[in-house]
Amino acid sequence: MRSLLLAALLPFAAFAADAIPRIAVVDSKALFDGYKGTKESQDKYDKQVAAWEQEVADKQKELATLKDRFEKQSLMLSEEKKKELQAEFISKQADLQKLAQSLYGKDGRVVQENERFTAPIVQKIRGVVQVVAKAEGFDFVFDKASGAVFYSAKEEYDITPKVLDRLNADYNSMNAPEPLPTTGPGAQALPPTGAGIGAPSTSPSTSTSNSPVVAPSPSFAPTKP
Repeated sequence: MRSLLLAALLPFAAFAADAIPRIAVVDSKALFDGYKGTKESQDKYDKQVAAWEQEVADKQKELATLKDRFEKQSLMLSEEKKKELQAEFISKQADLQKLAQSLYGKDGRVVQENERFTAPIVQKIRGVVQVVAKAEGFDFVFDKASGAVFYSAKEEYDITPKVLDRLNADYNSMNAPEPLPTTGPGAQALPPTGAGIGAPSTSPSTSTSNSPVVAPSPSFAPTKP
């Protein structure tokens, strides 16, 4: 009897196993660090950054030399020459600050150079993850380093439209206007008998503004986890 029961349950067990998505994980940091192409790109990036750092160091040296010259010769310099050296110092200092900002600012050349070298590597890693996941029959691949989804096999797993519909339905139900009372204090008078359905209302409008609703800025978005 036990063997018959087991045999009867096997088809259902197989169906359930097929219905369960297969999940794999990768460590994107380990992939990035271990990829041979990363070392090559890192060397090129370091070489370029070193050249920029040398340019900054040279300008800093010029400023230091000019300052030292001014301090040592100030007693022998005419007022006109002092003003000339001071103006030169201010100009070179401004150039240095401008260079530093262009290199190390929020969207500076160092950041852009890093993106230029790393973006192809990240794209390569994602592509190979997808190839391996498809070959191995995985439905999802998660990244251990960030927790993000690296790969999803089927569009049906994306429930974004359903969640959005539910969100808007909940919003509409919470913000639906309350029905006006038909009896008691505050009840709205019914239209006279014979009044057409499309008859215009004679009551004054309660709207306080005719301004259109302004759509939220495209930048309005949840922050990344």
